[in-house]
Amino acid sequence: MGRDTSRHPGVLQAPSSLAWDTAWDGAATTKAPRTGFLDPGPAPAGSRRSRFPVRSQECRARSHRSRFPVRSRECRARSHRSRFPARSRECRARSHRSRFPARSRECRARSHRSRFPARFRECRAGSHRSRFPVRSRECRARSHRSQECRAGSHPPPPEPPPEPPPGRAALRMRRGRARPGRADPEVVWRSWWDLLESCWDWDPAAKRQRAMGPKPKNKAGGRKDKGKKAALLKAQQDEAEREAARLEKERLYRERLEKLEAKYQEQKETELAEFHSLEQKFLSAQQWKMDYRAGAQWQRYLSCDGSPDPTVLRELNTFLSLWREEQDEDVQLVMEKGAQVLKLIENLQLLLMDTPPPEMAEKEAVQYQESILELQTLLRHKYNGATQQLLKTASMYEDSETGNMQAVIKDKNVTFCIWVNLKKKVRFKSHMFTDAQHGFDLPKSLALSSVAVRILHTRYDHVSPLWLLCQGLPNLETLESKEASEHPKDSAEEPGEEGKKPREEPSVGAGEETGPEGRKVQSFRKEQHSTIATGEDTERKSAISDRSSQEGDLRLQEETRNKAEAPAEAENVDLKQFVPVGGVFHIDALQIPPQVIEVRDWSMVELRDVGLEAFPYSPEEAEDATDSVIQITLRLPENVMYFDSPVVARWDPAGQQWRTDGISNITYETQAKSITFEMGGFYTVALLQDAHLHLPYKAWELQPTGLDEALLKVTTVFATIQIQIKGHQCMLSAVVVEEKDVLSHITGQWMSPLALRAALKRAGVNIFPAEYSHHYVPVTRKAALAELKAYQQMALVASAFAFASSKWNGAAGPEHVVFQVSEHLEADSVKDSNWSLYMFNGQKAKKLKITESSEAFSEELEEDSEFHSTLYHQLKDFASKGAMERVEAASFLFSDVVDQLLLATRVLTYS
Repeated sequence: MGRDTSRHPGVLQAPSSLAWDTAWDGAATTKAPRTGFLDPGPAPAGSRRSRFPVRSQECRARSHRSRFPVRSRECRARSHRSRFPARSRECRARSHRSRFPARSRECRARSHRSRFPARFRECRAGSHRSRFPVRSRECRARSHRSQECRAGSHPPPPEPPPEPPPGRAALRMRRGRARPGRADPEVVWRSWWDLLESCWDWDPAAKRQRAMGPKPKNKAGGRKDKGKKAALLKAQQDEAEREAARLEKERLYRERLEKLEAKYQEQKETELAEFHSLEQKFLSAQQWKMDYRAGAQWQRYLSCDGSPDPTVLRELNTFLSLWREEQDEDVQLVMEKGAQVLKLIENLQLLLMDTPPPEMAEKEAVQYQESILELQTLLRHKYNGATQQLLKTASMYEDSETGNMQAVIKDKNVTFCIWVNLKKKVRFKSHMFTDAQHGFDLPKSLALSSVAVRILHTRYDHVSPLWLLCQGLPNLETLESKEASEHPKDSAEEPGEEGKKPREEPSVGAGEETGPEGRKVQSFRKEQHSTIATGEDTERKSAISDRSSQEGDLRLQEETRNKAEAPAEAENVDLKQFVPVGGVFHIDALQIPPQVIEVRDWSMVELRDVGLEAFPYSPEEAEDATDSVIQITLRLPENVMYFDSPVVARWDPAGQQWRTDGISNITYETQAKSITFEMGGFYTVALLQDAHLHLPYKAWELQPTGLDEALLKVTTVFATIQIQIKGHQCMLSAVVVEEKDVLSHITGQWMSPLALRAALKRAGVNIFPAEYSHHYVPVTRKAALAELKAYQQMALVASAFAFASSKWNGAAGPEHVVFQVSEHLEADSVKDSNWSLYMFNGQKAKKLKITESSEAFSEELEEDSEFHSTLYHQLKDFASKGAMERVEAASFLFSDVVDQLLLATRVLTYS
């Protein structure tokens, strides 16, 4: 649009519109052009404008600038832009840069992008590469892809319209015949086209950019999000492929298991019949032991060594009667005769433990137990008689320094210590037996009395109930019937929960018989127990029905009685959990009998037919309560291992049980191997240890060392026990505690499995769990069928295969046992790479694919393996010919000993 020249004639105006009449021949004529800064229009005749058109315009411009300096600059700028559009833009840009340097850079960048989009992207990429060389490679790659996409998706910009052909005015200008005062149309066309080009951008992308405003910057994570989506899609595809592969693998595995199960059912009967010939070895071993017991009895009869046969009641009674009639024996003679008595007691105990119930009549078993109690009672009576005899002559052995009498007599079974207070001086109220390292500290009242103190340490236990001393191997039939009646999954109880329940000693019911000194004899007649128990249940039901009206009163009375007896029961020792170790210490205060009086050549003494009398002492009668206690110091036996601080308990003759009350201020010296405590009276005490201290095992291994030879190694928290097996005997080869060999007094001696079991228990190394041990040890109780069958079949192939514990045994559940197996025909140890895992449930054996180093337990079957009904046939698939020949040639006695040791330790449950 132009300005109003009537009001401002000096202002140059751009033409508002131009029109050409373009003919077909290419000529162009101008139609009614408007006035503007290029054509001021017709001037009056004779005026200065008509004569000097160019200078006239300049004068008007000067006049306009002088009158309107601000608007004049605007007009000049417009005139400059119309005449020199390209330079005009440059000038404006320079002015803009000088006034707005920050915004000018943005404008220049936008202008550069709009005019040279390709070069701008290149410049921008170059700048990006210089600042971010790593990311620039990624950006270039993406930019290349985006350019290709744009090139394929966006149409090219439209071509500009063709230039009009030169008109008549242009031809005149070329011929030098231009009309004065008229602008060349071609020049006008070029100027106008440059103006339109500056306002119009042929790039569609730039046009859209202007319409939408400035292009927002890409977020930093935009491209990353696209990469994440692609990675997520690929991960989903891979997961789907893996899932499909897994399902296909499971399908093939199920088909394989179905085929193997069918094959297992077909060959099951054949395998069991073949394995039955191997199981005959156990029957042969039982027959051999029966013959051995009969031969031992005959050999004892032929020996004629003066010792009676403890199984023959007549001979035993004769021996007891003759020894009971002997009088005035000293301590040394009693010890010598006592060793013989201890041998008879040990033979009877082993006979009770080794003989199966079907081979021993009920009456015979009760007879053996009564004989044991009579021998123990007579031996204790003989020590009391020897003590009384020594006290009668105490003045003859008076100590020159203290004036009192003290003596220590000991052998391998007994340590006899006695002190007689002859001078009755307070400064001698404490005494330490140097040879035995036992000592005491008496109250003042006792130091002033005629009292004798005896500490009799017997390394055997003739005080505890007999059932504790005659525990044999678990009965296979009994254990299997118990396991079948109970759910094995509920058997793994926590010791804490089980400890809250009241425990009872093994019930003997009406089968009990009272022996000497009120001790009870347990009957082995199970049928009688069950019949009596049934009768008791019937009577109990009838009694309850008759007294239904008094049920509430009886319940209240029972609750009151239970509350009163609760503290007393808490102080009773549970002999299923704690057992005496190291023997028994008989600590007694005795009255001094009348001493011998020498009158000239005569020796006179007062005779009393009262026997050995205990000194009456009551702590309540003492004036000072703090001075009424008795302090005792005991030296622990050298041949016993105490792995923890022992529990000191006293024997209650009335209740026939061990109790912990009445004993206080216990101090245990580990290095000195001594213990000090205080008592309110004189008691028979024992040092108790947890029977399950070594359970569960850390590891175990059964390794063959030759034909009919093997080594069983059991590793516990405190020690490593090695038992060597050869033929029908076994030997304790080593007990290692903190890298030191201990218990040298029982190592290297060949004995039966039961004798070895008893010797280790006496030494404090109890690795033989009882039938009730699962209540005290947190283990998974295995099913009886799986456990017992596994022990038998392991024993049958133990001459050629090594077995070891597996950490996956507990994860297999109560119905299965898992262990490691390796063929082993050499004397060296088994390499870790040679072990394989096998799982057995008593009826089906299979080889597992996992190893001991696997991350998780799996029952997946090993490739190229099958199901078998016995462990023997499972091992046969991978064993060598030499190994199977050694299995066939193994002795039945060797297999029986291995089975006994495995059953005694129960390594598959307590490991």
